Amino acid sequence: MKNIILVVALVGASAVSAFAQTKPAANPDGSKPAMATSESKNTTAPVEGANSFTEDQAKERIEKAGYSNVMDLKKSENGIWMASATKGGMPVSVALDYQGNVTTK
Repeated sequence: MKNIILVVALVGASAVSAFAQTKPAANPDGSKPAMATSESKNTTAPVEGANSFTEDQAKERIEKAGYSNVMDLKKSENGIWMASATKGGMPVSVALDYQGNVTTK
């Protein structure tokens, strides 16, 4: 009986290990990480995609990137938050994508 339990446990562990090794990565090419970090800025930003930032979160993130007077904040059909703002005393159009990249247009 102990031998049967041991065999079943080993077979089960092997199957789980094999599945974990062959399971495709959520983002196999790494071209669109879910969130930008200070080490990884996407040079193709803004990236289109399903954006889960709320309007308040989008405004806060844009302000943390050094922009002020954020106005007319709207999410486009392609999931990019767009707004008017100022930076360095100059008016700019700013965009926030689902990765958190803040760029000027």
